[in-house]
Amino acid sequence: MGKSQNLYRKAKNIIPGGTQLLSKRPEMFLPDFWPAYYKEAKGCYVVDLDGKSYTDMSYMGIGSCILGYADSDVNKAVKRAIDSGSMSTLNAPEEFELAKVLIALHPWADMVRYARTGGEAMAMAVRIARAASRKDAVLFCGYHGWHDWYLAANLASDSALDGHLLPGLNPLGVPRTLQGTAFPFRYNDIENFLKLIKIHKNNIGVVVMESIRDQKPIREFLATIREVTKKLKIVLIVDEITAGFRLNTGGAHLLFGLKPDMAVFAKGMSNGFPMAAVIGKEEIMQRAQDTFISSTYWTDKIGPTAALATIKKFRTCNVSKHLAYVGRLVQEGWRTLAAKHALKTEISGMLPLGHFSFQYDKPLELKTLFTQLMLAKGFLATNAFYASYAHKEEHVQKYLSAVGEAFAFIAKAIKKGNPAKFLKGPVCHSGFKRLT
Repeated sequence: MGKSQNLYRKAKNIIPGGTQLLSKRPEMFLPDFWPAYYKEAKGCYVVDLDGKSYTDMSYMGIGSCILGYADSDVNKAVKRAIDSGSMSTLNAPEEFELAKVLIALHPWADMVRYARTGGEAMAMAVRIARAASRKDAVLFCGYHGWHDWYLAANLASDSALDGHLLPGLNPLGVPRTLQGTAFPFRYNDIENFLKLIKIHKNNIGVVVMESIRDQKPIREFLATIREVTKKLKIVLIVDEITAGFRLNTGGAHLLFGLKPDMAVFAKGMSNGFPMAAVIGKEEIMQRAQDTFISSTYWTDKIGPTAALATIKKFRTCNVSKHLAYVGRLVQEGWRTLAAKHALKTEISGMLPLGHFSFQYDKPLELKTLFTQLMLAKGFLATNAFYASYAHKEEHVQKYLSAVGEAFAFIAKAIKKGNPAKFLKGPVCHSGFKRLT
């Protein structure tokens, strides 16, 4: 128990939930012992309030820092933007420059609007799409944020989002009048999608889906969605907040030949600086002027500047190739070590965003024990690895060496039938459950 852990205990008394992001709560990793706060982050290293240094082999800023923490090239550009004035009564020309870059990367798109977080960008996109279609109902697949339009799916049934977000998620505070406006469908399940279309087609204005998540899209699945949405004049939005800029420079949908009506970006596009973008076809995007979508800090100079610098480095350094390489090393390492120690695991996810799960009766106990063992060895680690450009082979080798020791310990504990005996604190909470 150090300064970080003690500060978090105090923070929970004056900050509901202790932090602003569910995915950063220590309870999701190692309750009572996870170092909740940092004072420095550089490359793939994080230093906590006690001065302890860890190699981050987990979420890298919850997927936002795909170049690595405090990337020097991005930081230089941002510092220049700060020194020249990050905010003004006038607009930053970087907005125009970034719009040109995004449209060049996505030839199907004509126009761009900005926000600063993924959730609000998704809310903006859904608002614009509804304005264009003049219909209220949204069919969606996967996780798309915390806003009312999304959580409305759980007004009809508290289990509607079980496969998409968190089981039993409470939509308390979401107006009951939104019931019947959002319906989830399963990724790669054509029959499920068509069934919902048949039931709700007279009121469906929007279809929202992630381009890829834990599994690759079936070609027929994407083709069906695009064919049906075009035929019924439903606006198709691709959520690239997580996948975007990891498999290629731009949206992952480009790799699958999908041409949506709109796409949404955030997280990795600006390497840790708040920035989000909604791109789309002109006839759809112009509907933003028929409703009210406006916010002061969507016009700061830092976000677009960081995005331009990040995308430039992606192109120059072929970052997506490196992410795939490092991610493959880690996933192959998990698979080899699990087999070596006779551990039943399941590995999933695209190469830059890998996950593994323990296939036993109490997987959260084993996940907590794994995190505990890895933290003691100097790694921020859980059952996921988000690759960054800062991760090099040497980091992966040291990490996998530690994973091997942790897996060996866990295997012995399972054989003895008492893994929970070795936990220093409570079992971690259940995390996000996604369909894509």
